[in-house]
Amino acid sequence: MAAIPVPALLITNLPDVRYLSGFTGSNAALAITRRAARLFTDGRYTTQAAEEVKAAGLGVKVEIASGPASVAAIQWLAAQLGEQAAADKTTILQVGFDATHTTVAEVDRWREALPSKLRRKLLTPTASLVEPLRHLKDEDELAVMRQAAALGDELFSHILTIIQPGIPETAIAAELEYQARMRGAEGMSFETIVASGVRSALPHGRATQTPLPRRGFLTMDFGVILNGYCSDMTRTVYLGKPSIAERNVYEAVLAAQESAVAAVRAGVTCGEVDEAARSILRDVQLADWFTHSTGHGVGIEIHEGPRIAANQAEKLAPGMVITIEPGVYFPGDFGIRIEDMVAVTRTGGEVLTHSPKALIEL
Repeated sequence: MAAIPVPALLITNLPDVRYLSGFTGSNAALAITRRAARLFTDGRYTTQAAEEVKAAGLGVKVEIASGPASVAAIQWLAAQLGEQAAADKTTILQVGFDATHTTVAEVDRWREALPSKLRRKLLTPTASLVEPLRHLKDEDELAVMRQAAALGDELFSHILTIIQPGIPETAIAAELEYQARMRGAEGMSFETIVASGVRSALPHGRATQTPLPRRGFLTMDFGVILNGYCSDMTRTVYLGKPSIAERNVYEAVLAAQESAVAAVRAGVTCGEVDEAARSILRDVQLADWFTHSTGHGVGIEIHEGPRIAANQAEKLAPGMVITIEPGVYFPGDFGIRIEDMVAVTRTGGEVLTHSPKALIEL
C-alpha cells in the first residue's frame, strides 16, 4: 500500500478476503488502513465470521452491515481517513480498489454512498495487491496442497477399478465427485472433465452421457478443494489396445510433460518452462496440435498466476505451485493430456501428484 501509495484499501474479491482474514462466506468486504483491518459481512454470517476471523489470528475485527458489505466498508474507510487526515493535517484521502475484480456499476454504487465532496477523488483503481502474495505459498499452505493432491491420487486409483466400456462419462465424473466428498473434500476445484474416444480431442470436454468406448483414449481432468486449497491433475488412459501411432503420440506427450517438469526451478521464466514442453512436441511435428498453454498457478483458486505459456517473462519463485499439462488434440480422432501439480523450490520442482503416468491400458 505504501508503494502505490494509498493509505487505505478495499478488498472485495472473495478469495483475497479469505486469504487475508480467514472468512469463507459468500458476502464480504475487507477494509484496510495503516492502523486497522475490518471485515464487513451480513447477518447470515454473524457467528461464522467471528469464529473464522478469530481462528485466523490476523487481527481483523468483524462488523455486521445492515446493507451491502462493500458500501459499509467504503463508508467506514472514508470516516477513518477523515480522522487520519485531521490528525496528520493533510487532505490526502484515497482508497485503492482492485480494478481487475470490480465492475463499473459497483464503483458507481460506492460513489453514490459517499458524501458529494468525496465522490470524485476518494476511490482509485489499483492493480491487485493481494494476488501476487497468494502466488507464494508458505509451508502451511504447501502442506494443505500436498494433502489435496494426495486425495486426487487416491481418487484416480479408485476410478481405475470402475472404468469399463459402456459406462457413461457422467458416471465416471459422478463417482469421482462422490468419492471426493466421502473422503473429506469440500468440493471439486472445477467441473470434472471426462472425455472419451473422439471426445478426448476436446481439451475441456465436460462429461456427457456418451458411453466409454471398447477401444480408445479416456481423459480425466479433475481436482478437489481441501481446507480451502485446490488440486488439479489430468491422466489419460486407454481402453483396449492402442495402435503403434496412438502409443507414439502418448509417449511424445509424456516426454514433453516430463521435460517441462524437469525445467521447473526458481529463476526460470514461465516461457522457458513452456518451451521445454513445446520443443519436444515440435521435434516430432506435434506442436501444431498443442493448442493451449503449458500450465497455470493453483491455490485458493484453481487458476491463479503465474501463467506458464509461450513468451511469458515472469520468473518462477520458491513457493509457487503450478500445473504442467501439455496435450495434443486431433479433432474427430483423439486427444491426450497429462498434468501434474509442481511446487517450485530453489533448486527444482516438487511434484505433488504421484499417480502413474506411463500409459495404462484397461
